[in-house]
Amino acid sequence: MNEISVPRPNSLDAFWMPFSDNRYFKGDTSRMLARAEGMSYYTPEGREILDGTAGLWCCNAGHGRREITEAIQKQAAILDFAPTFQLGHPIAFEAAARVADMTPEGMDRVFFTNSGSESADTALKVALAYHKARGDSSRVRLIGRERGYHGVGFGGMSVGGIGPNRKQFGALLPYVDHLPHTHLPAKNAFSRGEPPHGAELADVLENLVALHGAETIAAVMVEPVAGSTGVLVPPVGYLKRLREICDRHGILLIYDEVITGFGRLGTDFGAERLGVVPDIMTMAKGLTNAAVPMGAVAVKNGIYDAIVQGSAAGIEFFHGYTYSGHPLAAAAAIATLELHKTEDLPGRARAIEPYWQDAVHSLKGAPNVIDIRDIGLIGGIELAPRAGKPGQRAMAVFRRCFDAGVLVRVTGDIVALSPPLIVEKPHVDRLIGTLDEAIRAEAA
Repeated sequence: MNEISVPRPNSLDAFWMPFSDNRYFKGDTSRMLARAEGMSYYTPEGREILDGTAGLWCCNAGHGRREITEAIQKQAAILDFAPTFQLGHPIAFEAAARVADMTPEGMDRVFFTNSGSESADTALKVALAYHKARGDSSRVRLIGRERGYHGVGFGGMSVGGIGPNRKQFGALLPYVDHLPHTHLPAKNAFSRGEPPHGAELADVLENLVALHGAETIAAVMVEPVAGSTGVLVPPVGYLKRLREICDRHGILLIYDEVITGFGRLGTDFGAERLGVVPDIMTMAKGLTNAAVPMGAVAVKNGIYDAIVQGSAAGIEFFHGYTYSGHPLAAAAAIATLELHKTEDLPGRARAIEPYWQDAVHSLKGAPNVIDIRDIGLIGGIELAPRAGKPGQRAMAVFRRCFDAGVLVRVTGDIVALSPPLIVEKPHVDRLIGTLDEAIRAEAA
């Protein structure tokens, strides 16, 4: 009889790590995180790692917040789970009301999901359902943007514009097209905040309307600031023009605010900072400070009303998740949003943004730095790729930084920074100083 192979309790074999070089990691286990507190992670050996990425753009209030932990513990003892299909529990409604208090005026209906990926697919379904409820069933086309990231569901992947995320999986959703990205390094290199050139790129939407017909287009989905493809900040006036074109042709505008929501740009949402309000907004990450997975979609009241009031009796929107509005996630969200308010996390981000901006741009002139981009508490430092080895230079910088006690994130040859909003000047100095040393070491 053949023996069954059982992994050792602490074996690395069983966990298939997401978006990771599994072969490399499992041959080098030195980059493990065991606990976190405040601005830092700690390795199993107790070594401190300054968090320059808020986990994965999500721990805006810092780590180990007692208020969130206690809210989760309390809720688990009261109600661990309750379904929200044809039933409800009070804390989900309270969490939705807290979110609605923060969203732009007239955007008061909130649908809960469990992640940014689920939020993206939900938002696309809402857009399609809205047009169908209004008798515009021909509006089935979805427009995304090159270098856009909307999670890893088939809807978000289809509308998204990251090549490696799409190529492995063959045919995606039909009736999808893309706007060009807004990265213009020849004109906008080393811009501070919104770059001056590129608003006209929004006009490509008019070309897509002419090509497909406005009557076939349901929605346009963009990130206010594209994060996962290396901090692509919208040019001055770009979003305003996109909004105007959508309005002119009856197309819904969807913002993916998974990264830009909850204070990252110094405002509750990117829509407020950038001065353009969408019809539908996705969120996740900072909603619960990542303590429990949760996402949400906020929609304008008229969209909700059209779907709910325009449907026959019974279920109006055939969509949802077992864990939509999960009690523990709802408790984490309420506690997080209370911290967001009482500690004025957006205000803290605004206050330190000038210092942050100067620090990030101090890397101009470092070896192989070919561009720097920033807005709010986000920074992107683009490095010249090694000949024939794209991505390797930035990955080497990432590993050097970790070994020196600082966590950064890389995408391609771009180092992306997004520290918790509780960051202070000494943290900024250490983060940028360590990064500077790592960049210079890789050039030696």
